[in-house]
Amino acid sequence: MRLFAFFTLLALALPACAASPAIFERSARLPADAAYTELYDALEQNGFYVVFEPDMGKTLAGMADKLGADYNRNQLTTMRSLVFCNPRATNAVANADPALLALCPLHLTLTHKDGISTVYFVRPSAVAAGSPGEAQAKKLEADIVKVIEGVLHDK
Repeated sequence: MRLFAFFTLLALALPACAASPAIFERSARLPADAAYTELYDALEQNGFYVVFEPDMGKTLAGMADKLGADYNRNQLTTMRSLVFCNPRATNAVANADPALLALCPLHLTLTHKDGISTVYFVRPSAVAAGSPGEAQAKKLEADIVKVIEGVLHDK
């Protein structure tokens, strides 16, 4: 009976949905604007050029009336993305497997809630699994994860 109670409590303590292994996730107690600016600068300093900056939070806020009760049920105060590219990495991926150009440009998404900024990044290695370009995708992923971890470390 105690074992059942333990596992019941454990199940209640876990999040309702397990994170996907195909998505890298990192959180830190950091204001959203600071996290965003630091991510932007770190990407640029590491050879990744930001080409587009969608603000999904602003777009969704403009649709709040149309979305009704479904609007922002997670109560995120920030939902922004950085869309970026590294020309050398793009060339390496294209040379290894042109189909992996579907990864280009790459993007990461920043959310914020209750003082915590979280970055989500689709792992190129998950997309490239079994491809002739898998090694290039793994290197690209490692480079971007290093950038993210450099910004969203324990602060």
